[in-house]
Amino acid sequence: MVNLAKLQWQCRRGTQELDLLLQRYLETQYILADKEEQACFIELLALEDDVLISLLFNADVVSSKTKQVLLGKIRS
Repeated sequence: MVNLAKLQWQCRRGTQELDLLLQRYLETQYILADKEEQACFIELLALEDDVLISLLFNADVVSSKTKQVLLGKIRS
């Protein structure tokens, strides 16, 4: 199991918008997610802020269905 405190720290980004979206998902949905979605979230946290912003706010199309679903959950 991944250390939640470490994930919470990784959710702190350069913009308040990213901070709010990522921390809200971590606090409300991460624990309930299956292992594949949790792994996908960890992958997203490894992305640079500009890439993550583009994925979340520009609704860029991603090839992975799991990532599409996860990005939708984070946005909502």
